Amino acid sequence: MINEYEQLLAGLDDVDWAGLEHAYRSAHDVPGHIRTLCGSDDEAREQAFMYLFSSIFHQGSRYSASPAAVPFLARIAVAGPEAAREGTMLLLTRLAVDWHDEYDVTTGINVAGWRAAAAECGPAELLPWYEEQLAVEADPAKRADLQEMRDWVAAGNSFDSRWSALQAYDAVLAELPGLLVLLDDDDARLRTRIAYLLAWFPEFSATSLPRLMNLVAHEKDPVTAATALLAAGLVGPPSAAEDITPHLDAADPLMRWAAATALVRLADVDEASVGPDLLGRAVTELTAAAHRTFDRVTDYFEGDLHGHIERTLHALPPTSEPAAAREALDACLPRIARDRSGSRTRTAIERLFPAPQPHPVPRYADLTVAQRQLLADLGGHQHAWVIRSSADRLRELGLPCSQETLQSFIGAHPTA
Repeated sequence: MINEYEQLLAGLDDVDWAGLEHAYRSAHDVPGHIRTLCGSDDEAREQAFMYLFSSIFHQGSRYSASPAAVPFLARIAVAGPEAAREGTMLLLTRLAVDWHDEYDVTTGINVAGWRAAAAECGPAELLPWYEEQLAVEADPAKRADLQEMRDWVAAGNSFDSRWSALQAYDAVLAELPGLLVLLDDDDARLRTRIAYLLAWFPEFSATSLPRLMNLVAHEKDPVTAATALLAAGLVGPPSAAEDITPHLDAADPLMRWAAATALVRLADVDEASVGPDLLGRAVTELTAAAHRTFDRVTDYFEGDLHGHIERTLHALPPTSEPAAAREALDACLPRIARDRSGSRTRTAIERLFPAPQPHPVPRYADLTVAQRQLLADLGGHQHAWVIRSSADRLRELGLPCSQETLQSFIGAHPTA
């Protein structure tokens, strides 16, 4: 490892990693991979990132080794090698929050609910049960198993994923004061990463909210500014609407989308803070965004901006007029090019092509606007596996069933 980064990892070997666990049981190998992040071998660094993502963060699960790694990762994010800092911030974010956590991307994370649920399944709650079972169990084999599980729980572990994930979340929360310097970093990607991370920590909002709004006021990169603006809306109190509202008139459409989304969230918290006229303006802006193609998007909803608009509109206060959102929802339906899960893609195919096409299939130019948009998005989909998983259904409908045949179909029959 490069000597200049040794100080970032002070104390790394003092952690009892062998006594901690990750997805592959003993976490004794974690410090070696953390050290590799600070090395000069780019290929080895990528392999180390891959291993850490699959071990201390395995498909959304966190383990006893996960919070232990956080302080060292935070130091690397702030002062580590340039090649490691952004990836480390991404890992820190995923250690804190993931789609498996109890939060909603449009209305912010429900930390209070998460903490309440985790408290019911933490070690303090589980340990008495194991003590009671051991006291009455006579079978030696069963007692041995119970003793092993009891000792594991007594060491501060829980079988419930909500509890283990919360430990990693709190570890990241503790590092946020030191990570705030990234809001002033020269690299826009790092400013974006810290702004996005702050969106999931409402308990830190007294400190983060003014810093986020300051970033919005001075940021030149539209993705960074939009990320920070929506983060402010996600963690801010209803009174934040006053500072967010002017951005509905921003020149950049991504900023207008972020402002509108933030206002819907604040209206969900306190409808009176936004009011029907302002909420109507926000829905109008979301409708305009739904009709637009964005070259650059934020990380929210894993980059699926149109999916995010759908979720936002469904979060409108009950007293709002549902018809006002219908145009936007219809416009979002075929725009599935960034749909990572595949659920929006499958829904769009079924709704826009409810029956098999006649033979021969109509020309691309003769399809409806929404059908053409869907096929264009399928042809340019960012996640090829989603198209492969939908291939059988497309074939049943008499439609091109691969990205290559979709692109050929569109190119052979362009619109006028």
